[in-house]
Amino acid sequence: MSTEQENMNLTATEEYDESQIQVLEGLDAVRKRPGMYIGSTGPRGLHHLVYEIVDNSIDEALAGFCTDINVEILPGDIITVRDNGRGIPVGLNEKLGLPSVTVVLTVLHAGGKFGGGGYKVAGGLHGVGSSVVNALSEWLEIEVSREGHVHAQRFERGKAVTDLKIIGDTDQTGTFVRFKPDAEIFTDTTEYDFETLQKRLREQAFLNAGLRITLTDRRDEENIREEEYCYEGGISSFVEYMIKTRGYTPLHDDVIHISIGDGDSVAEVALQYNDSYNETVISFANNMHTVDGGTHEQAFKNGLQRIFNNYARQYKLLKDNDSNLKGDDVREGLTAVVSVKLTDAQFESQTKAKLGNTAIGTLVTKLLNEKLTAYLEENPATARAILEKSINAARVREAAQKARENARKKTGLGSLRMPEKLADCIWKDPERTELFIVEGDSAGGSAIQGRDRNYQAILSMWGKMLNVEKARIDKVYGNDKLTPVILALGCGIGEEFDLAKLRYGKVVIMADADVDGAHISTLLLTFFFRFMRPLISEGHVYIAQPPLFKVSKGKQLRYAFSDEERDQYIAELGGSADVQRYKGLGEMDPDQLWETTLDPAFRTLLRVSMEDAAQADETFSILMGEKVEPRRNFIEKNARYVENLDV
Repeated sequence: MSTEQENMNLTATEEYDESQIQVLEGLDAVRKRPGMYIGSTGPRGLHHLVYEIVDNSIDEALAGFCTDINVEILPGDIITVRDNGRGIPVGLNEKLGLPSVTVVLTVLHAGGKFGGGGYKVAGGLHGVGSSVVNALSEWLEIEVSREGHVHAQRFERGKAVTDLKIIGDTDQTGTFVRFKPDAEIFTDTTEYDFETLQKRLREQAFLNAGLRITLTDRRDEENIREEEYCYEGGISSFVEYMIKTRGYTPLHDDVIHISIGDGDSVAEVALQYNDSYNETVISFANNMHTVDGGTHEQAFKNGLQRIFNNYARQYKLLKDNDSNLKGDDVREGLTAVVSVKLTDAQFESQTKAKLGNTAIGTLVTKLLNEKLTAYLEENPATARAILEKSINAARVREAAQKARENARKKTGLGSLRMPEKLADCIWKDPERTELFIVEGDSAGGSAIQGRDRNYQAILSMWGKMLNVEKARIDKVYGNDKLTPVILALGCGIGEEFDLAKLRYGKVVIMADADVDGAHISTLLLTFFFRFMRPLISEGHVYIAQPPLFKVSKGKQLRYAFSDEERDQYIAELGGSADVQRYKGLGEMDPDQLWETTLDPAFRTLLRVSMEDAAQADETFSILMGEKVEPRRNFIEKNARYVENLDV
């Protein structure tokens, strides 16, 4: 019986009465269920703490009162954030009888973003950011420079341990926050990754033209790392940066930048086409990256398709009997940033992944209708270059359709026939089934023998897959490495993709823990990201974590997933244990594979999210693309991570 089934078996003696109703006071709810507020207690949630504090400073910049933000990582992974905004109000809150800054840090849904003129536009609209960071920190200290004085207060695990007091005089204004994440909450790690913070802070500098953001890593005093981000070009500079780092060649000289305002709402778009086949459209609302899009991003995509079709018809670039260009056609080779700022932004959750305001979609549509149409009229050479690429993409799509039909005839893509290398499971309910895509026949054989055949299917792969980063969709159909994956999943690819037809709720990539295995995983993730993106956005893609070592002594056995775990187990077993280094999944017998990688009770699966995929998009383009120079730069920049590997 699986763990999930056991948890559902309530005994008749268990009672449910008034004694079991709990009321969590103050910030206890945050510490009890931190995932509800920051998404997870893993590395993503850890870094989210920094984002919440920085977002408050960004909101000051949006309001026109902040020009500089300084973020530092201190020894012990202590974070400091300093801005030169107005400073959080320190006066007494009449309702609660506490200083306002104390209320902001100890009461959920308290802040200056719910009306009353504190902020017209803000990213932190839930009023929980600062208080959540406070709740999930071992300690937090705040200094507010305001009204001629520096005010300070200290908190521990969300509770004030000192009163707010004046510690000095100043003619400056601003807020300084210092905090240490609580290891009781973040049990996996409390270590911050410089590159993760760097990406987010650089992004914010792009979105706020002229705002200066500095990131400093002081954890190694002999090797202090400091970077400063300030872009007067705003999101136009963002587009240029993305195209350059991915190694693409622009199709036209200038980034197209258009903007429009309506009351307190503003919409702006920057876009440029390049020589790749890939689409990179990222959207923001009040500086929050809306990973799952929303009304603003959908309005942009719909409007772009409509305007280019109208232009192509008007200037006879499409013949009367030609079909209209589809969305994928007009977005091939597009890099674009859509940024909107609005009051009362409606996000789906505290993590702000998707925007729901309909009015802002209307504003984006108006922006494209007025400004993009005018730009194309005034720049016919650019318009023609883009349209020629889009029309060529449409021809390739039609060729892909023919290739798809041929592939269906040759490989059974349109039939119910499953691939020969698939060992299917008995159950058919996708809510309960799993597909493991396994590298190599040997590992596949062990997995087939070791699995639970009721709900676990195994698809063995062999050889190197097609690198879809360098291929259009017409090359994907009929590829002998990709066809089995398409057949097994059953939901099609590209425009034909239908998530409702997915045959397995979990799609697990299971490859060796070495360079070749990482390459296979990257190729598969690239394929899913480019041609089956809803698989990732809806949380169906996972990466298995097979162990690296078997540590044994007599009848005692441990599986280690890192060098540190190996050394720990050796010490636990007395220091004279036998250590086997697994060179591949094929070295494990079926029982070992079940115990370590397949059994839901003990295995570790990493779920791939759209945020992961969006961050990986740049890496995919660099490492899997045509251009050598960006790949070389990436490898040289990251070489320091492999200097100490025992190879």
